[in-house]
Amino acid sequence: MGSVVEYKGLKAGYHCGYCDCEEGKASCGMWAHSMTVQDYQDLIDRGWRRSGKYVYKPVMNQTCCPQYTIRCRPLQFQPSKSHKKVLKKMLKFLAKGEISRGNCEDEPMEPAMEDAVAGDFGLINKLDIQCDLKTLSDDLKESLESEEKKKGKSSKKEESNELSRSQDIEEKLGSGEPSHSVKVHTAPKPGKGADLSKPPCRKAKEIRKERKRLKLMQQNPDGELGGLQARREPSFCPPKAKSNQPKSLEDLIFESLPENASHKLEVRLVPVSFEDPEFKSSFSQSFSLYVKYQMAIHQDPPDECGKTEAENPPNGPDCGYGSFHQQYWLDGKIIAVGVIDILPYCVSSVYLYYDPDYSFLSLGVYSALREIAFTRQLHEKTSQLNYYYMGFYIHSCPKMKYKGQYRPSDLLCPETYVWVPIEQCLPSLENSKYCRFNQDPQAVDEGRSQEPDRLQVLYKKVVMPYGVYRKQQKDPSEEAAVLQYARLVGQACSERMLLFRS
Repeated sequence: MGSVVEYKGLKAGYHCGYCDCEEGKASCGMWAHSMTVQDYQDLIDRGWRRSGKYVYKPVMNQTCCPQYTIRCRPLQFQPSKSHKKVLKKMLKFLAKGEISRGNCEDEPMEPAMEDAVAGDFGLINKLDIQCDLKTLSDDLKESLESEEKKKGKSSKKEESNELSRSQDIEEKLGSGEPSHSVKVHTAPKPGKGADLSKPPCRKAKEIRKERKRLKLMQQNPDGELGGLQARREPSFCPPKAKSNQPKSLEDLIFESLPENASHKLEVRLVPVSFEDPEFKSSFSQSFSLYVKYQMAIHQDPPDECGKTEAENPPNGPDCGYGSFHQQYWLDGKIIAVGVIDILPYCVSSVYLYYDPDYSFLSLGVYSALREIAFTRQLHEKTSQLNYYYMGFYIHSCPKMKYKGQYRPSDLLCPETYVWVPIEQCLPSLENSKYCRFNQDPQAVDEGRSQEPDRLQVLYKKVVMPYGVYRKQQKDPSEEAAVLQYARLVGQACSERMLLFRS
């Protein structure tokens, strides 16, 4: 056994935090009591996204602001002029302590991956820390046995509390989206005013100037990676860029610092588990930073934290799969934490919180670039892991278009679930909020549910195929809900995941 989910169905006609429409949002959701990394990988490749343990899928042809899953291709990624500006700003700060506050407004300063909870940072992060992205066969077995053994009534009360808490969270989230009371604090995105419907182009003269400038920059003396060396990330020492080529992302991130540098930055990868000594020892500081960040934006600090474990298959990355924190340590103090999921084919960025005192460093952009570089490092050990998922791209919302600037990238077709280069999608999105990107009119969803009776159900502590479960049910609405769930998750997930029914 692995994933155990509780389908919550359709929620429509509620407030949208993107266009501020009071009754425009529509999505389907489910509560993940446990979730394996392979199941979550397959779900996000069908347009799902997690907000902690709540996993939701926008109803694309109904919702007011369609949210298209976007992924970047890190192996071909080249940082834009705006991205290089952020990296150089960080290097100047580390090397000389220079603070260029005047440029802040040009970069996105909210978390890089706000996704469907733009602004409701406290709730999503509280859930992220609790979320189990793992195979829970032993855990599930223990929990089922515990109901019959020593815990007795108390464990039933605990389960009922968890379900009522999940329903309460759904009300607050609005199926994972901002509530009416949430105020979204955002800043203008890079490239403000640019026409994102067209791919970026550069004149030959501009490219020559850039190469000449980069050639001059490369004349610095050789040195160590210094304070930018990532701790616990895969060891990686990028080759020197050739004089006639622009610097790579790694060259820009890991540029050597002088021995008397003003500051030292470390990035530590820590699994989200209290069994991990680094996570445990740094949790208090990380949590305090989160509370400071949350209070500065929403005055709504969190109050809970749970545990999770990583999956460690032999052919996977050294750090394993699952949910991790990338901690940004500046001079021995945590100034930012990026929450990421490492999945079989991608790194999925979930959330970022940081010290508001360091907002001048454009940490949202900087962390996204570090995560792209990190994905490239993981790919060297695990060849199939070669994408960076950025959550949702919302073309109809100007403040969300910046994700399209991480090129090359693809958008997920909401009908056939194939990936289409964003350049091919943008002209259609200029004409219509909702688009089918697959140009083949005969193409269908290859992963669709075709044998619903094979769907796995967990009912009264017994696992059974839906064909058996259906014979015990008389409520017609029950069949409609199960078939809707099967259509949304697809045949493969419906056979692997256990659909909890009470």
